Amino acid sequence: MPAREVPSPPVAVSPRDPRSRDVVSTLRSPKLRIPRCSPSPRAFIRSSFVRGALDVPELSPAPVTPRGAQGPQGCSASAPEWTSWFNIDHPGGDGDYESLEAIRFYYRGRVCERPVAIQARTTEWELPEDVGEVVHVSPKKGFRCINKEQPQGKTCSNYHIRFLCPLGERPSHVEGGPYPLLARHPPRCRIPPDWVSIVARGTGPSRATLEGFSRRMHGWGGSDPEGGGHGLLHPLPPSSPAEKPYMVLHPKAKVRVAGQEVTFCCKASGTPVPKKYYWYHNGTLLERKVYRYGSHLVLRGLPLRFGQIFLGGRKVGFTGYKGSFTIEVPPDTQRLVVRFVDRQQRLVDAVKVLPFNRRGGAVYQEVKMLRKKEPVDLDGSRSNAIPLGEASGQEPIGELVLPAGVFLRPSGEVFRGTVKASVTFLDPRDMATASAASSDLSFANAEGEIVPLRTYGMFAVDFLEGESGAALQTGPVEVRMDAAQVRMPEHLQKMKLWSLNPETGLWEEEGVLRPAGGNRGKREERTFLVGNLEIRERRLFNLDVPEDRRCFVKVRAYSNEKFNPYEQLEGVVISLINLEPQPGYPANPRAWGRFDSVVTGPNGACLPAFCDGQRPDAYSAYVTATLGGEELEAVASSPKLNPNAVGVSQPYLGKLGYRRLDHDDPNLKKTAFQINVAKPDPNNVDETNGPIYPYRSLEECEEAPVSANHLRFYRVEVDKYEYNVVPFKESDLTSWTGDYLSWWPNPQEFRACFIKVQIEGPQEYMVRSRNVGGSHPRTRGQLYGLRDTRSVRDTLLENTSGACVEFKCSGMLFDQSLVDRTLVSIVPQGSCHRTAVNSLLRDYLSRHPPVADNNHTAAFTMLAPVDPLGHNYGIYTVTDQNPRLAKEIAIGRCFDGTSDGFSREMKADAGTAVTFTSFCPNYLYRRQKKSSKQALLNPPSPGQGTPLNSWGAPGPRKRVRGHGRM
Repeated sequence: MPAREVPSPPVAVSPRDPRSRDVVSTLRSPKLRIPRCSPSPRAFIRSSFVRGALDVPELSPAPVTPRGAQGPQGCSASAPEWTSWFNIDHPGGDGDYESLEAIRFYYRGRVCERPVAIQARTTEWELPEDVGEVVHVSPKKGFRCINKEQPQGKTCSNYHIRFLCPLGERPSHVEGGPYPLLARHPPRCRIPPDWVSIVARGTGPSRATLEGFSRRMHGWGGSDPEGGGHGLLHPLPPSSPAEKPYMVLHPKAKVRVAGQEVTFCCKASGTPVPKKYYWYHNGTLLERKVYRYGSHLVLRGLPLRFGQIFLGGRKVGFTGYKGSFTIEVPPDTQRLVVRFVDRQQRLVDAVKVLPFNRRGGAVYQEVKMLRKKEPVDLDGSRSNAIPLGEASGQEPIGELVLPAGVFLRPSGEVFRGTVKASVTFLDPRDMATASAASSDLSFANAEGEIVPLRTYGMFAVDFLEGESGAALQTGPVEVRMDAAQVRMPEHLQKMKLWSLNPETGLWEEEGVLRPAGGNRGKREERTFLVGNLEIRERRLFNLDVPEDRRCFVKVRAYSNEKFNPYEQLEGVVISLINLEPQPGYPANPRAWGRFDSVVTGPNGACLPAFCDGQRPDAYSAYVTATLGGEELEAVASSPKLNPNAVGVSQPYLGKLGYRRLDHDDPNLKKTAFQINVAKPDPNNVDETNGPIYPYRSLEECEEAPVSANHLRFYRVEVDKYEYNVVPFKESDLTSWTGDYLSWWPNPQEFRACFIKVQIEGPQEYMVRSRNVGGSHPRTRGQLYGLRDTRSVRDTLLENTSGACVEFKCSGMLFDQSLVDRTLVSIVPQGSCHRTAVNSLLRDYLSRHPPVADNNHTAAFTMLAPVDPLGHNYGIYTVTDQNPRLAKEIAIGRCFDGTSDGFSREMKADAGTAVTFTSFCPNYLYRRQKKSSKQALLNPPSPGQGTPLNSWGAPGPRKRVRGHGRM
């Protein structure tokens, strides 16, 4: 129920000045009193007690003198000023009471003697009317919200208020009779008054002016030269009369995959011009601070919550609340086909052929799903045509023609009513859709060999009865493909219609598309490839041609940019997207045609790709690499191309046209490269040593020595250092050594532990964890290892960064006999002092003695907990059979500040264990100066200290921050 307000009755005023006329104001506002100039030093406007939701707009800071207004010197209007926000009560018991008397008691001298107006908002920055609550506000008494007056089932929110006071001391005092004045701006989406008139009575200053409220609702009045203040105060002539706000740009429905980014735009017009927008998602108001929206809204990383997972035809589990999932790969699996189903049917089913490490270990995989197209209503008794094609500015690739009476119920009965038809087309001309495509675009030929396909587009259809929502089938329908979109002549004869088998992940032939003349009105001059199809079950359909010009591309991943052969990374997912030929080549416009993913082994990975031996730039490929969700970096191609760094010798490198993604624009990412897939010339010795191998030379590609040409990715670890007393190569589990000082005591189960550190300072800082034996008699006082990590800036918090620092987990050592509580010391670089420790972590450590000595304020020391505590304690623990994957997952959770999320954007104040403050003198001066200014505007509540009391004595701090996930 919206907040109620009591409107003022119409007020008639008879001005004394015969030159003015009677005015009746019907503005719904409380009665206020207009000032009369007097010797008193301050100026006020009085307001009566008002019941309702009040949000007084700010006053304009500078007076405006209307044309012809005059007055004497010595008496001027004072510009008002808002106080800071006050919140002295909480909505317990009978409600929330923010009385002016109590505020003056706790904040002496902070509120003027007689405030002129008041504003009230919830602590979530919402108006009372927006939350549907009944409140009472008065500049003379303050604010109150009474629980028993609220609608059934509601209680008062927590409110804070502020008052409007004149600025500074003035040689005038304001008194006067009642008059109507705008005390709150019109509620959103209502028609504001066309104009507002203010009537003054009594004596006033000569040549004095009075300005009304801002936001394009101004009214002015003046006195006569003798100081008679009886004039009628008129607003400016309505050059821009008030208009009801209306939308001139509506958000448009867009198709995106889960995990992808989508931007919605809207624009409203009216008088005054709307400046504040509210965005809702599924009926929930989105937090403005989290999404930072105005008229634009950007949503990122929407998870598939509780989606069903099928392995073949068997359901094996669900995704989590944040879209996470784990699949155990059955033994002897050669091809892992997984189907993801959205139970709410908002997304198209995704059938993925996931790469996995055949030598064992876990692989991190991100799955993206395509959102279904919004359904349209069709008349089942008439013929209909639905275009196929989503690329903006381009003609559709084809259309789906549905004859009259083609819709059937499962019983075979013809359905002629209203049909809700959703046809979602995945357009390969849009590069962003490649990661959302299902399967690996392969089929089994007559000899049983797996052969790749090149797609011209995929589409999924959903036909439902308009009233009952029951699924419908179809009889023969026609798929028409525009032949002009196929510019490779041989493909016109080989184009086929395919459907995807969701259990095998292979495409099955549905029919051949044959040329036919156009006979559909304006398209008579066009030629179509036409095929027939019957839709009996929910499947994904495809317009593809088999492709036999294939090669393999050799790619390796390294732990750093030194590219040492013994520092190669295993378990990295290398993905290659085949791009259609460049402009000028007789084939399709620029689009993707196929994609493949392979997991690196001890000798890298070989990825299939289309290639051409006649023209090097006929086919190109876009290559990326990820490890546990982390994108690896490709070798730079500008300002100068270094063949030794790229890994390919000249002149073959020039023929490949290697370019990293940021080659022309340094603002782009460095995590992908593009090459021409030029088929090697067997007669050219420079092209017989990789990185491109003929399709029949797969074995040669897989067994190529590390000295042979290959393309490279590497991890960026310039801000990271790891040292183990007992050496261990995390990519090679056979290098594990059984020792009491081993960082990983159990080679069958690797447990990664991280602590989150927040640092308040103007730069990024290196943070070290020193790990020694704490309680075990064989290791007490002996070093296990060191970890150095550079903090990462928080994009939302000024002068704040966070670091996720690994430490050695407590627990059994390799002999599995006694537990060791690792003694961990966290030490930031430079002059940093510890200012806060997570209260839950502190309580846990105190309840599990012994307690480490923490007298040194430049560090934090603890005997590491044995239990996996979680984000509420600032400790992040993950166990996996792969040590690298365990660490990557733990780091992702630590960045996100949650126990089940994953992020690569640092949220420094979420899920933090310990906080340090930099004691750089320049930073401290700026911080203390800023704190002093804030203290004047927002004084601490009773008993609360200042942010920093002295050089060594930080005061208690209180922060609140929320994160929204969608």
